[in-house]
Amino acid sequence: MDIGIGLPNALAGVRGRALVDWAVTADDRGFSVLGTIGRIAFDTHEELIAFAAAAAATERIELMSSVMVAPVRQAALLAKQAATLDHIAQGRFRLGMGVGGRADDYTVMGREFEARGADFDALLDALQASWRGEALDGAEVAVGPPPFTAGGPPIVLGGGAPAAVRRVGERADAYLAPPAPPEAVAGLYAGVRAAADAAGRPAPRLLGARYFALGDVDSEVQHNVGSYYGFGGPDFVEQVINAVLRTPEAISETVQAYADVGVEELCLWPMAADLSQVDALADVVL
Repeated sequence: MDIGIGLPNALAGVRGRALVDWAVTADDRGFSVLGTIGRIAFDTHEELIAFAAAAAATERIELMSSVMVAPVRQAALLAKQAATLDHIAQGRFRLGMGVGGRADDYTVMGREFEARGADFDALLDALQASWRGEALDGAEVAVGPPPFTAGGPPIVLGGGAPAAVRRVGERADAYLAPPAPPEAVAGLYAGVRAAADAAGRPAPRLLGARYFALGDVDSEVQHNVGSYYGFGGPDFVEQVINAVLRTPEAISETVQAYADVGVEELCLWPMAADLSQVDALADVVL
């Protein structure tokens, strides 16, 4: 199983250049992919811009938005942005998307939260049409550039609701399961496989994700989890904090458990921002 690492683009106090340094170190240490946590109405660095900088500074590591809140994005612009990044990264970019679960991301973009599922399907149609070289509605020619990767960058979809699982099976190249226990991930993936079978498609790759933080960083973990997940109330925040992998032993056991249920790649998202976290994690898993 491959092991990736998240960029700390959603953590308190992290600013631009630190993301590039993190990407370069992750590339040097041999992680398979850089992930990002994406929101609009939060103090996060925008993931496609962060990835453009990371792509230019790295040689080998892949890049995956994991996952971008996609239905709030304008289709033609996202098609152009993703194809541009696909060229800068020379095919190392995967476009990971989901609907998100917070209405404020939609409100600030002038979009309807209740329409997010239908809007997402329409967005996927437009992205794939654009990458096939088709002109979108209102345009005389196709939105360019044509992507570096034939057919466009791989589409990775997340989510655990029944509609999301069905969409993954019908449309995705890979499924990024939520940061749930391995047995729950296996159950969700069974639904993805069934949807793919019904659509006459091969099952998407199975990817996983979990949070980690190594060393004496308790207060930072509590602050980062609390600020990002506070909308869910104190019990939910405590649940997320308790699920953060805090020791080398916990990380090693989790990696093996995910491998045992068929996860092909596990991306470990940081909940502490110091660059030393990259080396600390690499020393455990690589």
